[in-house]
Amino acid sequence: MKSKLLLRIAAAIIFLHAVGHTTGVYTWKNANSHVPQDLIKQMTEQKFAFMGANATMAAFYDGFGYAATIAMLLIAALLWIIGGIAEKNAALSAKVLWPIAAFLFLLGIDEIIYFFPMAAVFSFLAFLLTVFSIFKLSRSKSE
Repeated sequence: MKSKLLLRIAAAIIFLHAVGHTTGVYTWKNANSHVPQDLIKQMTEQKFAFMGANATMAAFYDGFGYAATIAMLLIAALLWIIGGIAEKNAALSAKVLWPIAAFLFLLGIDEIIYFFPMAAVFSFLAFLLTVFSIFKLSRSKSE
């Protein structure tokens, strides 16, 4: 399998991850039982001053969620773009892919600790595809 295909698959996985993440961020306030509803009510109604802003905890939660979506979309775009140039410029592509792979690995760890297994599976799968692509690029430039 060529690096281009590996990276494009990784990009598609992270794009789907971003779509699922955005759906979760957009719908997290739709709780079915009274305990989460009570907590959500407190998070949405209680404003407080923090670092020059007067906001609710829910607003911060939403903001962090959308920021994570933006980061995932950036990673998906970078993986897609690098996939298109990887074999022509293997050395530079590998150098750029290592930090992306590190991000995906750390994102997976974060998701295991703080979220749920399916999110981590997406990140770790994209990480593995990216690392496999790096090794393929390293092997191709040495030949």
